[in-house]
Amino acid sequence: MRNRLPSALLTSFLITTSLSAVEPPRCEVRVSFPAATRSEPLSGRLLVAFARESEPEPLRQTGSTGVPLFGTDVVDLAPDTFASLDSTAFGHPIVSLAGLPAGKYQVQACFHLYSRFTRADGKTVLLPPDRGEGQNWLRAPGNLISQPTAVEIDPAKGFSCELVCERARQKIDFPADTDFVKSFRIRSELLSKFWGQDIEIGATVLLPRGYAEHPERRYPVLYSQGHYSLGPPGGFGRGRDFDRFWLADDTPRFLLVNFQHPTPFYDDSYAVNSANNGPYGDALVGELIPEIERRFHAIGQPWARTLTGGSTGGWECLALQIFYPELFNGCWSLCPDSLDFRAHQIVDIYSDSNAYFVEHAFTTVERPCRRRVDGSIEEMMKDENRFELVIGDRSRSGGQWDGWEAAFSPIGDDGYPRRLWDKFSGAIDPSVAEYWREHYDLRHILESRWSELGPKLVGKLHVYVGEDDDYYLENGVKHFERFLRSTTAPAYAGSVTYGSEQGHCYGPGLQELLPLMRDHLVATAPKDSNLGGLLDR
Repeated sequence: MRNRLPSALLTSFLITTSLSAVEPPRCEVRVSFPAATRSEPLSGRLLVAFARESEPEPLRQTGSTGVPLFGTDVVDLAPDTFASLDSTAFGHPIVSLAGLPAGKYQVQACFHLYSRFTRADGKTVLLPPDRGEGQNWLRAPGNLISQPTAVEIDPAKGFSCELVCERARQKIDFPADTDFVKSFRIRSELLSKFWGQDIEIGATVLLPRGYAEHPERRYPVLYSQGHYSLGPPGGFGRGRDFDRFWLADDTPRFLLVNFQHPTPFYDDSYAVNSANNGPYGDALVGELIPEIERRFHAIGQPWARTLTGGSTGGWECLALQIFYPELFNGCWSLCPDSLDFRAHQIVDIYSDSNAYFVEHAFTTVERPCRRRVDGSIEEMMKDENRFELVIGDRSRSGGQWDGWEAAFSPIGDDGYPRRLWDKFSGAIDPSVAEYWREHYDLRHILESRWSELGPKLVGKLHVYVGEDDDYYLENGVKHFERFLRSTTAPAYAGSVTYGSEQGHCYGPGLQELLPLMRDHLVATAPKDSNLGGLLDR
């Protein structure tokens, strides 16, 4: 289970070797871990970084435009034995150890740990379980790290060095509750059954002013979506402006809730049922939300639930509103991930043949994936994807593109997500693209099912995006809006707002959103509803 060089590059190496008839110099890094650090064998990803400087540590200098990083899989490696990473291991931005420029380096290694999951579908897979860090290999507790070691390298002559990973990343402690911020986790029956072992999901809840003094009051809930975080909702306690707003006399009284739902593939599940991740959508709405509303004096009725979120959270809150249209009473989505996969950032996964390159008769143009508002390019599509491929093959990097594949793709024969496109070349698989369309293209789902969904979504869909979003997300929003504005039976009666010369993540803050939500709930609550603490002062 080692991630080898792509076949075209490997063929090139073999041809070169054959023509020279000389065995190329061996380039190798050997890495072990002591029994004193970990007594059990490990499986996972061996990652080795090469930097010119030792600070920050070389592993933290990596990235799609960072220092060279190389990776290979290890399975059941025993303590005090060596795993070898050689010139066949894939790297980025330099593909092979043999391509490193000669010079002096600080070299550092990491064992990113995997666990075995035997899922309900009968597949056994090796994946990095979340350990409280939100699927971040750089700080995942238990990962084994070496000290940076000075090495002088001349690939033309070959080299070999040995590293020992004798330091483990420390456990991450969950923040203690305060008077206003409460956290909890529950075992999900649905997800535990799917994964074949205990899986927890959780929430952090910000309580409104007057909550403790008036236990008889019931409150509406704003479910705020976003990447994994253990921080307080809204940043309460960390910024005076928001704290002042939250505790003011005229602030609408809501419960403000953040979910924690990391998967073994990504820092959150995208809040949907998924072939690879499992039934996270049903777990959130059927297990976690009822527990939140039971514990924290919620009104507990669909009319009293609203949704918001930005970027990943912007897509998630729309998905929850669309897939569970009668359980929520409005979504205010900021800079959402691609709402129409004709604009998956700037790739049309249905008509483009390649995600990284546009071929013309006499030239090839690379696609970017991140820009500044002024149009300058910061990152290319191929580089971000290839860097993920170094961190983990089979969609195991914990990165953004792999996270989408885990959430949206069908399961492959090997038990891992089927690739939307070849991770090295960018060639798109049309059959996977079609699966994405039918299951998770939110514009397509609305358009194909509007007669059923439309009456349940009138007045509930509100989207904000910058006209110059860093990740080109305005393109998907425009496709989404064109459909919504064309509907008349019924008209969607929502809103789409563009921020001129605004990037990622444009949209109103909670100080603006909560009054809008209060007014919406008051206007749409069933007749004679108990508005609970919504209008209290």
